[in-house]
Amino acid sequence: MHFTHRFLTRSAVTNPLAVARLFPALRVRRLIQGAALLALLLTPVLSFAAQFVLFDVTFTFTKEDADNSKPSQSHYYVTGAALNPERPKDWTAPIDYRRGTVHLRTEVIEKPAGGEPTTWNICYIPNRGQGNGYGCTSTDLYREKGVYEKDVAMTAFWQNDAIVWAAGIKRMDLVMKDGSGGGGHVHKRSDPQKFFPTKLRITAVQVSAGATYDPSLVPNLPPKTGTSGGRP
Repeated sequence: MHFTHRFLTRSAVTNPLAVARLFPALRVRRLIQGAALLALLLTPVLSFAAQFVLFDVTFTFTKEDADNSKPSQSHYYVTGAALNPERPKDWTAPIDYRRGTVHLRTEVIEKPAGGEPTTWNICYIPNRGQGNGYGCTSTDLYREKGVYEKDVAMTAFWQNDAIVWAAGIKRMDLVMKDGSGGGGHVHKRSDPQKFFPTKLRITAVQVSAGATYDPSLVPNLPPKTGTSGGRP
């Protein structure tokens, strides 16, 4: 995904007066026709401005992984190339992702039988924080294999204001928990066979303020099957 579009605005493409300032020698009629054509050609580019994939990871998680993840147990860390290297440095401008939504798609590929409630906290680790210095949302609670989707407002989840969004995100922490609440890290459970091993694909798509999630722009999504925890 490329962010070359960030230097273009919809008004500069569709407003003839704006284009006229750039090309004063063109006649108005030709200017309007040219602007309309340019708007059509740039439609895919502008759609990418509406959303981007922050991460899309498929992984197997075992009891050993949960016990030995560092610096914190029950964590799966999304770092390096696994986190979109072309994510914006500033999430507030020129495109406002901070006041948009995040679309969370959780594909549970393997899970032990028994229907034990499970969820994952999705934590944003910023380049610069304030207060506690990070914030988290979560996937839907799930019991079985399948696909679960939800949209979360970026201004609504836990400690979202502890992040300096203008400075960007450096890492994402995925934290596996049971259904008991905030302290239910699965490595503490005495019945790990109900949770491990598990295999998942978790995809986080950042959608800008005022835009709507479009699954057709997310690479390699299979046809929707299973259970949905939110709107697709």
